[in-house]
Amino acid sequence: MRADHLRIMDKETDDDMQDLTRRGFLGAAGVSVAGALGLATTGSTTAAPRPGNVSPAIDPTVWREHGTPLVAPTGHGLLAGKTVAVKDLYSIRGHRVGAGNTVWLSQSQPSAVTAPSVAALLAAGASIAGISRTDEFAYSLAGTNGHYGTPPNPQAPDRIPGGSSSGSASAVSLHEATIGLGTDTGGSIRIPSSYQGLYGIRTTHGAISTDGLLPLAPSFDTVGWMTRTRADLVATTAALAPGLPASLDVSLVYSDDIINVAGPDVAPAVRAGIKRLRTRIPVRSIAFDISVLPQWVKAFQTRQGWEAWQAHGRWISRHWDSLNPDVRSRFETASKVTTSDLAAADRVLATARDRINRALGDAVLLLPSASSTAPTRASAAIGGGVIEDTRARTFQLTCLAGIVGRPAVSNPLPSAGPPVGLCAVGPRGSDLALAALPVV
Repeated sequence: MRADHLRIMDKETDDDMQDLTRRGFLGAAGVSVAGALGLATTGSTTAAPRPGNVSPAIDPTVWREHGTPLVAPTGHGLLAGKTVAVKDLYSIRGHRVGAGNTVWLSQSQPSAVTAPSVAALLAAGASIAGISRTDEFAYSLAGTNGHYGTPPNPQAPDRIPGGSSSGSASAVSLHEATIGLGTDTGGSIRIPSSYQGLYGIRTTHGAISTDGLLPLAPSFDTVGWMTRTRADLVATTAALAPGLPASLDVSLVYSDDIINVAGPDVAPAVRAGIKRLRTRIPVRSIAFDISVLPQWVKAFQTRQGWEAWQAHGRWISRHWDSLNPDVRSRFETASKVTTSDLAAADRVLATARDRINRALGDAVLLLPSASSTAPTRASAAIGGGVIEDTRARTFQLTCLAGIVGRPAVSNPLPSAGPPVGLCAVGPRGSDLALAALPVV
């Protein structure tokens, strides 16, 4: 996997990055000055990481860099006139990758290449509005960041934005970008989409190149994006995943037991949404044993943690104090995963994969995008009990698509209170048709 974005300033860290290069996570680092490349920027790409290269009018909790545009389109196509907020994990030629961590950013250098997914957006006519904030190393679902602050949730101002693609989601919700490019490993597109009333897609695992993307857990990492309208979601999907079928000839299903995983602030809205949908489209109920979900989540997180430690462990082990408490705790757990733990987790995941695929076949599963509405900012202390409980319950829902590598689209439901998302999980390769499916 290429990222081509780091040249480290001290020898020990440089050794770590060379090791990542040998194992395929990073390419050879290259230094390329934005001005020499003709890229539009609002400041030097080697400036101090706080508050970032943003103008005083731009919220630094949302943007690390921002321009008008930051990078101009390279072509004309489906996305002409659209603007993109790019999560701070993607390589953009002439710009650094910060990964939501001040020390990582201070040690990185401008990228030599642009990630293929970003390049495809530019070629389709979109411009890059800026580089948006992420939870550290994308290892969170909350959207909180102790280094840069928590981005706003314009649809529920007293609540957190959801993460880890938090800045991209907030930029779209604030109308500061048309498209929020993010990633989804365990729910980092679906959760902020649900919390902020956006459309968001986690793509089929492996369908869109993750080259130039800083990894978390390659077995589950996917490219994804969020928009305010279904039309923009469909157009972006068509631009980034050309050639996929635009319609589905499959059944829609739901499980009451899966819906029951969600709390009382979400489950009734999801049931009401499915009831409305059944007046237009046949939807059938299926049985699904949810007692296995905690075990599946544990196996998912074991594999995820092991891969995260393989990707970043050597660097993390010398920079523990640079991490926020929640992310530090996850890396501490990840560092202790043994090969026997991993083998046991993989056996559970293989069983889960078989059971999910047999239960769904080619059907589209409807379920809550998240287990709750967005927790309040007051209750959402970084690493605190509210966040960790919400994460645990939400993972029981989001892990289903991740385990089998299927695409998933979060659709905003009508709601008198905080936003709620209805998720549609489709067969592998159904990304474009799933984006267009009018489930709400």
